[in-house]
Amino acid sequence: MDTFLWILQWLLAAMFLMAGVMKLMQPKEKLAEKMGWANDFSSNAVKSIGVAEVLAAIGLVVAPLTDIALIFSPLAATGLVVLMLGAAGVHRRRGETQMLAMTSMLAIVAALVAIGRFGFEAF
Repeated sequence: MDTFLWILQWLLAAMFLMAGVMKLMQPKEKLAEKMGWANDFSSNAVKSIGVAEVLAAIGLVVAPLTDIALIFSPLAATGLVVLMLGAAGVHRRRGETQMLAMTSMLAIVAALVAIGRFGFEAF
């Protein structure tokens, strides 16, 4: 089970690191061309989401790899669940069913990591 959770952690970290860096590096207007939801938020809010995604990606893998503050890994996963639930609400409101499915799936994967690392397969 530990290997399975590690795979999920690395996949989540890779996805959220890429997404977060993209939100941090590109202006909101450019993001809005592919991510219509960005028009609903201020530039600072979009950047804040990017920061949260990057920090969560780091927390998922760096803390356990360095064996320092292991609690950060399940906390990062829990933060991603909250972030993806918020994103799912935005996509549902906007009628973006494909993105709703994707964010829901990511929330479920992050929840599996959080439950696994808080409980039966802690570090």
